Amino acid sequence: MDHEDRIALFLDYENLALGARDHLGGMAFDFRPVADALAERGRVVVRRAYADWSYFDEDRRMLTRSHVELIEIPQRMGASRKNAADIKMAVDAVELAFEREYISTFVICTGDSDFTPLVHKLRELNKRVIGVGVEKSTSALLPPACDEFLYYDRLEGLDLAPTRGRRGRPARQPAPEPQQVEQEPEPQPEVEEPVRDVDTLAVFVAQTVAGLQGSSSGEVTASTLKRTLLRKDPTFSESDYGFRAFGELLRHLAAHNVIELAEGPAKGDPEVSLPEHGDREVAFGLLRSVVTDLAGDDGEVPLSGLKNQLRRVRPDFSEKKLGYRSFLQFCKAAATSGVVHLQWSPEADDYLVTTRPS
Repeated sequence: MDHEDRIALFLDYENLALGARDHLGGMAFDFRPVADALAERGRVVVRRAYADWSYFDEDRRMLTRSHVELIEIPQRMGASRKNAADIKMAVDAVELAFEREYISTFVICTGDSDFTPLVHKLRELNKRVIGVGVEKSTSALLPPACDEFLYYDRLEGLDLAPTRGRRGRPARQPAPEPQQVEQEPEPQPEVEEPVRDVDTLAVFVAQTVAGLQGSSSGEVTASTLKRTLLRKDPTFSESDYGFRAFGELLRHLAAHNVIELAEGPAKGDPEVSLPEHGDREVAFGLLRSVVTDLAGDDGEVPLSGLKNQLRRVRPDFSEKKLGYRSFLQFCKAAATSGVVHLQWSPEADDYLVTTRPS
């Protein structure tokens, strides 16, 4: 743990919640994808969210369950609530940078360019800064100022495809609650209500290894992987799946081509990676076969609904088990390998998949 990054997380909550509602089909903001992304980058020791919480009553409970400290910024007559929250958040972040030298990384969750000077100041103080924001509500000035910027829309655990068909609903106030019900089921089996089966575990491990490989320049060791799994789900235990030790679990997953193991820097701590071939090539072949069968006269198949068609042929198909964060990422990888061709169609408002060049 002495070598892990200590992270302080600050959320400009009104900016995030309104950005998700206005630009992501009326969906409610979900903290879990942010927490999982940060768990792959270090140990979060401070979590604070700033808002006038009388406007976000349901969100308070969601954040409290995730151990986020809620900083109340009440609205006062003649005062700007937004400016008050921004100033308080910036002052607290700088104060923490001076008082807690062991904190190496600050995560500023907002799309507001007003926080750019804060980012510059934290980097002057030799702190790494990660930004998080909704893509369409994030100022173009903020991402280049950060060491790393994560778009909330692209985080693992968010499946935005269902919101495409609901573009007429964001203006309705009751919309966010039904949207939240649809957005939460995917992460729940992995974190909040884990299903104790090895297939679910394989998806969980493959996702985590992919995230660690994407966020770290070094190798992913078994000990690093175990710590990250525990950050994502503190109740995780390999014994719940019938394994006596974490190494036994890894050997089982390696035997089923979910991961690959190699000699690590220390005895008993192997290097873990995703397989370069094997099941991935089989899945690519399945994708091409299904697209060929579904292609009409124009030879094009819309991406929406294609995953369900693959599951009809192979019920156990899961792109996450192969280390991909979304079905779109899986299809892009297949296109890069030349298995299929992928092109965005403004007329269809969707990606079109073909087995021949466009």
